Amino acid sequence: MSPARWTALCALAYNLGHHLGALPGGLGPAGGGTRWVDWLDLLTPYAVVGTALAALAAAGTDRRGWWTALLGAGAYVQGHGVHLAANSIGNVRGDAPPVHLWDEVLGHWIWYSGVLLLVLALGRAVVLRVTPAAVLLALASGLTWTTNGLEGTTAVGSLVAAAGVAAVAARRRDGTGRLLLVAFGTSAVLLLGYGLWQGGFPAPSAL
Repeated sequence: MSPARWTALCALAYNLGHHLGALPGGLGPAGGGTRWVDWLDLLTPYAVVGTALAALAAAGTDRRGWWTALLGAGAYVQGHGVHLAANSIGNVRGDAPPVHLWDEVLGHWIWYSGVLLLVLALGRAVVLRVTPAAVLLALASGLTWTTNGLEGTTAVGSLVAAAGVAAVAARRRDGTGRLLLVAFGTSAVLLLGYGLWQGGFPAPSAL
C-alpha cells in the first residue's frame, strides 16, 4: 500500500480513537469498574502508531526519520497508556490527586508530544496530494487536536504547537505542507478564537 494511504489510515485512526470518550456513557459498564470504551481504547495506540510506521516504511524514510518516529511512538504509547489507566480509575474514584496529575496533566503532555513527533516524521517522509478526501482528513485532524487540547487542559501548549507547525508548513510548496497547514492552521485559529471568546480555555464539557 502507498505511503499516502497508510497516512490516511493513520489520520482516520487518530480522529476516531481520540474521540472515543464522546461515545454515550462509554458504551456501558464492562466489569471491574471499567467501561467498554476503555477496552476499545486499548486499540488506539496500535492503530495510530502501526499505520504511521507502515507509512514511513513504505516511504523509505531515513535514519533520522526512524529515530524521530520511534521516540514519538514511545511517548505516544506511554502517554496514552497513562491517560487511559488514570482516566479509568478516575471514573470510579473521581478526579482527585494523583488521578488528575496522571490523567489530565502528565499523560496528555507526553501523549501530545508523541503525536507531534510522529507528525514531524511523517511530514518529512511522505509526499501527499491535495484531494477533497485529504483536505477533509486534515480538517478532522485539526479539529481533533483542538478538542483534545481543550478537554485535556493543554490548550495553551496545543495552540503554540499548532501555530508552530502551521508556520513551518506555510513555507512549503508541496501537498504535504498544504495539508499540514490546513490541519494545524485550522486548529490554531480555533484555539485562539475559543480563548478570546471565553477569556481563557475552560474545557467545553465544563461550561
